[in-house]
Amino acid sequence: MTAAGPAAPAGPGSAAGRVVLVTGGSRGIGAACAAWFARHGDRVAATTRGPADALRPPAGVPEERFLPITCDVTDPVEVEAAFGAVEERWGPVEVLVANAGITKDMLVVRMGEDAWHDVIETNLTGAFRVAKRAVSKMLRLHRGRIVFVSSVGAFVGLPGQANYAASKAGLVGMARALAREVASRQITVNVVAPGVVETDMTGALGEARVAELVGMVPLGRAGSPEDVAAAVGFLASDAAAYISGVVLPVDGGLGMGL
Repeated sequence: MTAAGPAAPAGPGSAAGRVVLVTGGSRGIGAACAAWFARHGDRVAATTRGPADALRPPAGVPEERFLPITCDVTDPVEVEAAFGAVEERWGPVEVLVANAGITKDMLVVRMGEDAWHDVIETNLTGAFRVAKRAVSKMLRLHRGRIVFVSSVGAFVGLPGQANYAASKAGLVGMARALAREVASRQITVNVVAPGVVETDMTGALGEARVAELVGMVPLGRAGSPEDVAAAVGFLASDAAAYISGVVLPVDGGLGMGL
């Protein structure tokens, strides 16, 4: 785990930038989110289940503004250690992007208990853990932004993804309940729901399945991780200060607001 000496936390508009934590920040949407915030002047910590030293700062971002952390969100001890490392270096997390997620696709009749449990534990319970830990300090700051990364699959019900869809749909209910709990402290909680996005997770579906899904997208193309990162960045910005409890689809029109 990477850590450095303590520094005073920065307030809104500070030249030091906000303190941002992105879970699952080693690739795909998570890496794009980390890069978006870093390039907009924030200090960014990104988690990975692998070795932290394999994560490098986004291009053009100084190393002192990027903190890679090994953290498995299914482990409460590692979650606590990750937040501790961020706080030791920069202060409390002001923006949380709960993105870490996995898939274990198969039809329900073939799905074992482990495949169900592992996906729910990572995608939903892991998001709960990091959000709870972030909120504990945001309440004292009287500010904060939390963005959960869900999926269009939570709404359209893709075959073979009962566990994934359940976990991603659960994020919506959790986000809305949490949004009401913390609103009086000027903390917003929102959800982005990506559609077909060019990531390793989508690529694992196979070329034929991806082509079939892209064919269902009104805009006629897959999205990029950067498309999703821009939406996440907006929800975490001052421009979205009066937006909370919403689900923002980033799916090229696939779900049409479902």
